[in-house]
Amino acid sequence: MLRVKILFVGPSEAGKSVLANFLSESTEGIGSYIPTQGVRILEFEKPHLNGNSKGAGCRFELWDCSGDQKFETCWPALTKDSHGAVIVFNPDLPSHVKEIEMWHSCFVQQQQLLDSQCLLIAHHKPGSSGDTEDLHLPPPLNRLQLIHSSLEEDPEDVRMEFIKYLKKITNLVNENRDREEMSIIA
Repeated sequence: MLRVKILFVGPSEAGKSVLANFLSESTEGIGSYIPTQGVRILEFEKPHLNGNSKGAGCRFELWDCSGDQKFETCWPALTKDSHGAVIVFNPDLPSHVKEIEMWHSCFVQQQQLLDSQCLLIAHHKPGSSGDTEDLHLPPPLNRLQLIHSSLEEDPEDVRMEFIKYLKKITNLVNENRDREEMSIIA
């Protein structure tokens, strides 16, 4: 079975854990806000997501990383062998929009991930305006796929967009694995 590691990163109180729980169909930690200490790893399987005929299904690890920069010394260990990064931020907070450049630099650029391996999620918290029109991101963030998330209004849309992202990552992992196997044979 193919194993895929996805990092959930971004500023504190952006909603990473809530989204990770929802997207992995986990009930862990549902309730009041509790800051993640270091990292939480959520595992789940998608039996029909692996487009490659070599294995049945795919096992995903969502690494829900703390937004507290006091854990920065742990980031190199967290990023090891990651296949993708989801940057979650609250678009209603101007500081979050500025901060995501740093998260992108540390978890995407420094890890030499492709733009297609990164997903930006503008997570609108319950009761927020949910304005999706006025969000202007600087380069290189404006080249990344951006989805707006509101688990109150459109939870299944968020899930469907995330599954599309997982399919892209799974295809990339399969292609890389196939290239490695062909180089060994050749």
